[in-house]
Amino acid sequence: MLRKYALVTGASRGIGAAIARELAKELDGIFICSDQSEDELMRTADDISAITHLCRVIPVICNVTDPADVKEMFDIVNQYSYDQGLDYLINNAGISLGKTLEDTTDEDWHHMIESNLSSVFYCCRTAVPDMKRNGHGKILNISSVWGQTGCALESAYSATKGGVDALTRALAKELAPSNIQVNALSLGIVGAGMNSDLTDEEKDSISRRIPSGRLASETEAAKMASAILTAPDYLTGQIIRMDGGLM
Repeated sequence: MLRKYALVTGASRGIGAAIARELAKELDGIFICSDQSEDELMRTADDISAITHLCRVIPVICNVTDPADVKEMFDIVNQYSYDQGLDYLINNAGISLGKTLEDTTDEDWHHMIESNLSSVFYCCRTAVPDMKRNGHGKILNISSVWGQTGCALESAYSATKGGVDALTRALAKELAPSNIQVNALSLGIVGAGMNSDLTDEEKDSISRRIPSGRLASETEAAKMASAILTAPDYLTGQIIRMDGGLM
């Protein structure tokens, strides 16, 4: 049973929205944030309210690549949680690129690092003090199998997800004595979010490479995220892969 408050970044659509909908079934309050898609974020909030009236939904517009913006978001968290802070932080916000190394510009590289890795660092750094004060907390970072295996045309993306995995392992060791667990969900190819623009032909081609014969659904990703967050506290420092047998 989840305890009280969670924050899901990148929750306007796709995997983040699905995770928020799943977790809200067992929460007192959930904060959902996005930077670029206010209308979609509000639709996610409406979807959650339609599922359950027991969980308060607080949408927050936040640029998680900006530490000042992140601090302001956590001020809102503390306001609505009565200074309790978070029980659960789910770092889902991120972008993909799909370029060769030679075609990746300096701007591309820095934007990828800030969006996929620095955002996780900023949110964790801001959430941890309250978790320590409360004597508990769980952090789940949404990663990718490409962070472990690498992917052609995704060298920058793969590097950032490898960084997320390393940060997860190191932070788990640092925070375990404070009863704060840190894990990562390393996803294979999900037919939502970054991959929602794939054509049916492209999805069929990709599916033939996956032993399970299909892409994962956002609902499956959300249920796995919930399972990790509700696992015993002894589970920490793990990169848990769900890829349909791809790797």
